[in-house]
Amino acid sequence: MALEHITVLDLTHMLSGPYGTMLLADLGARTIKVEPPVSGEGTRRLLENDPDYARGGMGAYYLTLNRNKESVCVDLKSPEGKAVFLDLVRRADVVFDNFSVGVTQRLGIDFESLSQVNPRIVTCSVTGFGQTGPETQRPAFDQVVQAMGGGMSITGTPESGPTRSGIPIGDLGGGMFGAMGVLAALAERERTGRGQHVDISMLDAQISLLNYMATMHLMSGHVPAGIGNGHFVHVPYNSYPTADGHIIIACIGDPFFERFVEFIDLPALRDPAYRQQPVRFAAKAEIDALIAGELRKQPTAHWLERLREARIPCGPVNDFAQALSDTQVLARDMVVEVPLHTGETVRMPGNPIKLSAAAPQAYGSPPSLGEHTRRVLGDWVGYSDAKLDALRQAGTIA
Repeated sequence: MALEHITVLDLTHMLSGPYGTMLLADLGARTIKVEPPVSGEGTRRLLENDPDYARGGMGAYYLTLNRNKESVCVDLKSPEGKAVFLDLVRRADVVFDNFSVGVTQRLGIDFESLSQVNPRIVTCSVTGFGQTGPETQRPAFDQVVQAMGGGMSITGTPESGPTRSGIPIGDLGGGMFGAMGVLAALAERERTGRGQHVDISMLDAQISLLNYMATMHLMSGHVPAGIGNGHFVHVPYNSYPTADGHIIIACIGDPFFERFVEFIDLPALRDPAYRQQPVRFAAKAEIDALIAGELRKQPTAHWLERLREARIPCGPVNDFAQALSDTQVLARDMVVEVPLHTGETVRMPGNPIKLSAAAPQAYGSPPSLGEHTRRVLGDWVGYSDAKLDALRQAGTIA
């Protein structure tokens, strides 16, 4: 696989960091979770005994985010544990964390310290606000950066008020940009021979995702409000109720609108003035009400079949069960079976990155706590059995 020559030391916890290292592991990187003895990484305990959301003593968070990884238990707070970690760093390519700003410096495992041990090491830290600027010490979780990044202000409607994204895009965005940053640093290392630090702010990620909408505001000074499922520019572009659900219709540009008018055959929409986008946008509420009134007369399947025949962009508003059983989703291996140590398998989302030269994706079981400590430190680092036993007895490893 593309990254099978890369080894990642994974110091992450909860969601943003583990998601970033999961993406790297899915692409083939050997990904070694370095966890504290006894308790391990925080999500090991999350939902571990829930009858619906746990299997084999592991909850859904941990199962999903830690497939394809190995687990080594090292006490990084002890001098002996730090020495063990530095031996791992000498052989690794990447160290990825999402500690609060300053933690790696206090532990002596920041980029400046690690690069003295391995000049080729790439480090990545995903934090709420980044490692520069006046707000570095503020704690942040997903919804905090969703709110501060502006996205919540345009999600929902003026009547409903701001609404968080249904998926934790604040956390997930940090992990995605972290993985991209690591890949960029590894590519530059091929040219320079030296590693570097990747500084990812979850708030930065949310600002980046505002994209053209931010540019529109900066050009005009207009502050957008919540637009529900509508669009800043295009009409009709919204979710519309049917007799048994909802569908999305997305007419981008005048040609699609003209095709849609022929399809739906509502005399009021044939007004020649509506051929121009500014007029349609000014009459958005009236147009949406006309369309909704017509679409309520038939079920979703009826309209989707006809809209597809007319080659008008459309889709059903799926719930989880519908989305995860969609034929296109399944055809692209986006629901996969991940084996567990118990012999069971768990179905979860697959790898969205498809590389033409990659072998068919195989998924490894999420590791039990410290499962690979002796193998990694013995076979990979070269510790003797006597040294491993002494470290274990001292509580340095587990």
